[in-house]
Amino acid sequence: MPDDVAAARAAAEEESAFSHPPVDPDATAAYGDHPDQVIDFYAPRTQAGPGGPAPLVAVLHGGAWRAPYDRRHISPFADFLARRGFAVASVEYRRGSAEGDTAVAGRWPETFDDVAAALDALPALVREAVPQADPRRTVVTGHSAGGHLALWAAARHVLPADAPWRTDGPAALRGVVALAPIADFAVAEKLDVCGGAARQLLGGEEWFGERRPYADPSLLLPTGIATTLVQGRRDVDVPQAVAEAYADAAAKAGEMVGLTLLEDVGHFPLIDPAADACAVVAEEIAQLAW
Repeated sequence: MPDDVAAARAAAEEESAFSHPPVDPDATAAYGDHPDQVIDFYAPRTQAGPGGPAPLVAVLHGGAWRAPYDRRHISPFADFLARRGFAVASVEYRRGSAEGDTAVAGRWPETFDDVAAALDALPALVREAVPQADPRRTVVTGHSAGGHLALWAAARHVLPADAPWRTDGPAALRGVVALAPIADFAVAEKLDVCGGAARQLLGGEEWFGERRPYADPSLLLPTGIATTLVQGRRDVDVPQAVAEAYADAAAKAGEMVGLTLLEDVGHFPLIDPAADACAVVAEEIAQLAW
């Protein structure tokens, strides 16, 4: 496909994903004092699966860890999952700040502080906000930069020993479904994914090598947690090669990671309720949750 055609197609997919009005949550709870340290909760709209309490899906939004992109753009996806019978927790976290006309990707260490704190607080918060949810059946999902954070959150028990976010054992998760994740920082840097966002997240070139072992999911394996990646073959924002590199790293570490490749799909249909790819994502989540 010619570059101009591919770019036009990607732009149309992005426009469709962002065309849905934000969906207000049923409840919002704070997990810290900063305004971005909040979680939006969506109660299940229907009964699904074999019955009983609804599985919980923790959603981490994307946007290259940059400030202009917050959880509102993924709220239609959260609502889509709620209409499929899931309880949903959409996590906000601190992202990069604007410097001049440039939005910097992420904050070190605050972005990671927040994701760790949110996931630690989630079981207690969900019991209050969505009592019909079952936090023992939790799947973490995330899109793009949020896909990275989902993989990272499931790997905290294999972080270096001096990492402040390290846990004593694996998180009590049914699994992870990472959507077009920035899952291998070396490959992402080589391909200049999102304008060098992974490098910015770690604090710049001078910190990239030193901080990668604390942040790069491809170096935090095996996790022992069921993991599936969903990737569009026509993704020009986070190319297929990034997901494949993570799957290869997992295999070398003795862990099988599912990789679902979708034909004729780019970056944004994975979170677009109007796209067929979004239904595939919901099914991948259901296979782990139920």
